[in-house]
Amino acid sequence: MNKHRKTYALKKNIYVNGLLVAGIIIDPHVGKQEDQITDELITSLVMLLDGKSFAPTAERGEFSYFLSRVLFETKVYRLVWLQERNQFYVGVITAFKEKGATHDVP
Repeated sequence: MNKHRKTYALKKNIYVNGLLVAGIIIDPHVGKQEDQITDELITSLVMLLDGKSFAPTAERGEFSYFLSRVLFETKVYRLVWLQERNQFYVGVITAFKEKGATHDVP
């Protein structure tokens, strides 16, 4: 099992919280909850954050942490992610389907 973070460059840059995002870093434990959580799905969820601003749920040092419920192909996913100050990526901590939840990112 690969215990290293996976890093991907986005095919198209996006803006999240007014900041340019050119890549995604995915923590190694993402997807342990369900086999259907693929890197491609995570990329699609992050792309839906484009052009939006979010209030952080926590801040620690250079990092701001966020929780978003994202609607993708009729399913709601909980996406826990972060942004590091002065960096051009979104870090994904975890993602999983959330049954019965409402979404805040269409």
